[in-house]
Amino acid sequence: MLDLKVLQSALAQLEEEKGIPKEKVIEAIELALAAAYKKEYAKKGQIIKAKFDPAVGTTEFWQVKKVVDASVLKDPDEAEIEEDLSQPEDPNIPRKEVFNEEKHIMLPEARMIRADVKVLDELTFPLEEQDDFGRIAAQAAKQVIIQKIREAERTSILGQFAKQEGQIVSGRVQNIERGTVFIDLGKATGIIPREEQLPTERYQQGERIRAYLYQVEESPRGINLRLSRAHPQFIAKLFEIEAPEIASGAVVLQSIAREPGSRAKIAVYSKDANIDPVGSCVGQRGVRVSTVINELGGEKIDIIEWSEKPETFIANSLSPAKIENIELDHEHKAAKVTVSAEQFSLAIGKGGQNVRLAAKLTGWKIDIIAPATETPLAAEEVIA
Repeated sequence: MLDLKVLQSALAQLEEEKGIPKEKVIEAIELALAAAYKKEYAKKGQIIKAKFDPAVGTTEFWQVKKVVDASVLKDPDEAEIEEDLSQPEDPNIPRKEVFNEEKHIMLPEARMIRADVKVLDELTFPLEEQDDFGRIAAQAAKQVIIQKIREAERTSILGQFAKQEGQIVSGRVQNIERGTVFIDLGKATGIIPREEQLPTERYQQGERIRAYLYQVEESPRGINLRLSRAHPQFIAKLFEIEAPEIASGAVVLQSIAREPGSRAKIAVYSKDANIDPVGSCVGQRGVRVSTVINELGGEKIDIIEWSEKPETFIANSLSPAKIENIELDHEHKAAKVTVSAEQFSLAIGKGGQNVRLAAKLTGWKIDIIAPATETPLAAEEVIA
């Protein structure tokens, strides 16, 4: 039998702690009780409804029958046709059904019970109480309450982390399976897929870690929280934490190009003429950028000033190399950059990394002209 004290306590807890109205839980219990009654005692096709009184623990059951006539019924032979193309597509027009005495009642018979009844109205018929239903009812109510608690927790977690999507979260490494790192975030578990990890890092169980929450999604199996330490926005959010000028919006991080674990370039500009955007990111004695670099395991970061003038922006992006001349092809968004022999290797960078990152940062195709041959070397042609 139902333990009414436990039930009342559970209903109050769900309402107070989880924010689920008592009426909603009772409604779900009634649906579960009706389904349980139908499974145990009803005939095939019967529509069963239940009314549960939590104060005394009693339940009333009744069978529902829809009032029909020839206008809403179809020939039994049509039931064998899988898809009846003659059925109306308008949702306001009821689909025709094959008569079933367990869920239908013909109009003349229905009017003997209630004179004013109309087609498609519903009539209810009380059902007998079953002596052995108490145990089944208690189990059904228990399952509903457990389900509602899980749903409430799921909704709470989804709401909490949906607000944090696009931000940095922190947790502890729970375990590592087939290259995927599972992070304990308190109420939920996040995952860092292999491709979102820094290739230079090795993770240890129990280690505290920060990561960028780039996706929150609900699935039948639960809530998926996808994290990244390789995402370009991870750097942006780290600088936002370290530089109040970025957090306030006075300094804007315009674009980021990154080869995770190795090197990154960021372009910044200031909305305030009195604020140095690069200096804001570097910090006094380099403390701000050093903090970000340490978080990224030593990943090098070049901070350059963004410019709306493409030639200036491209020249800045190739820093620390000095540029002699730039020819722009605006139609194809391509730039031919000339440097001195001394600056050529610096402009290209080790394995072509500098020019490759510059191209990603600016969105321009960049060709570096070799001083000896004057043959352009495109960023995408450089072998990493």
